Amino acid sequence: MTPETLAQIYAMTAVAVGIILAAAGLGSALGWGMICSKYLEGIARQPEMRPQLMGQMLFTGGLMEAFPMIVLGMSMWFTFANPFVGAAKSAIGG
Repeated sequence: MTPETLAQIYAMTAVAVGIILAAAGLGSALGWGMICSKYLEGIARQPEMRPQLMGQMLFTGGLMEAFPMIVLGMSMWFTFANPFVGAAKSAIGG
């Protein structure tokens, strides 16, 4: 395996990790926006339900925030323990 091939694999992995992290961040931001807008709509319809709605909003937001952290962990795995390098070496036979 030539150094150029190895560098190209790492470069493509870095681009893919950047796209994955950007998509996770965008999804998280859109999710928080939707959660908060529905929370405000619920309060506007039934103001007496505010404490229950707030608890549900924070619980749902916490679950939704776990997704980018899981994606970050997977991205770090791709960055530091790149499985594509091992697969390329075994495919080439060297």
